[in-house]
Parts: sequence; C-alpha cells; structure tokens
Amino acid sequence: MTPSEPPATGRADARRNREKLITAARTAFATADAMVALETIARDAGVGIGTLYRHFPTRGALVEAVYAAELDEVATSAPALLAELPPELALRAWMDRYVAFVAAKRGMIDTLRAGIASGTISTPHTRKRLNAAIATILAAGVRTGSLRADVDADDVTAMLLGVFLSTAATGTPDRIDALLTLVVDAVKA
Repeated sequence: MTPSEPPATGRADARRNREKLITAARTAFATADAMVALETIARDAGVGIGTLYRHFPTRGALVEAVYAAELDEVATSAPALLAELPPELALRAWMDRYVAFVAAKRGMIDTLRAGIASGTISTPHTRKRLNAAIATILAAGVRTGSLRADVDADDVTAMLLGVFLSTAATGTPDRIDALLTLVVDAVKA
C-alpha cells in the first residue's frame, strides 16, 4: 500500500480519519496561497497531528492522496455525464470538471511538482486515466454521430494541456472557457 492508497482493511475509525484528513487537506490546498501547516489540516479534520502522520508520513504523501482522490472523481465521471447529457455536452462538462481539478491545485503545486520530478506521482498514469475518460465520451459521440470518429483521445488531452499552458504563459486564464469551446467544436462531427 502506498500513502495515496486507502487501507483495504482496518478499523472503521482509521478509515474515517483518513477520509477526514483528505477532505480537510483538499479544502485547505484549494483555498491557500501558501504552504498550509499540517497541524492546521489535522485540526480541521478533528484529529491529532499524530493521526495525520500515521496515515501520511510526509506532506508529499498527503498531497499525493488528495491528488489521487480528485483525479479519481474526474476520471470516473464520464459515464455519469453521458447518462445525463449528449456526448458533445458531456465532453464539455467533463472538461469543466478537469479545469476545476487543475484550478484546485493552488496550495499543492510545489509539492505536486516535486512528486512528479521524483517519480512518486506518475504523469503517464494520469494522462492514461484522462485519455480513458475522454475515449469513453468520444466513443459515445461516434455512436450517436455527434463527434468525429477520427479523433484520438490523446489528441484531445494534448489540446487541453495546450489550453492550460497557453493561458498560463500569457496570463489569460479568462480565455479558458472560449478555448475549451473551440476544442469541443474541433471534435464535433
């Protein structure tokens, strides 16, 4: 078991404490401009600092667990979106969820960068999971005739990353919405 994986078995109170810590950390990392003290996260979760360190021996382990939990929510949301929306709208809704996922990394960004650099957070694994979600939506769109059959999920992921990189480089995050609309238009049949 890695720090980002929940215990498969164990005491129910330990599992609850772990989830409370992840929830408190998610909130803290999403709203903080600077490094949040782990003591603050433990207090907000209603547990002691020792409990935090039993579950997450390092700040990086806690960040990795929060990142994995949030990525799970984004990556697994495609079927639910498709159950509610036509594929082209589900794709846009999924992209909006991904934008929120990326935006929520303010207080985690330095630790995430270090985790990616050290190999504890696998970007190829992340990209594979994003591609799988996009591929699910694209396949549904091909079946309904609303999305192009010649579009590869990795190409859509590349376009998404291009949107983030270009808006970050130019300091124009207000352009994300318009650019995502263009991405969806590019894959419509």
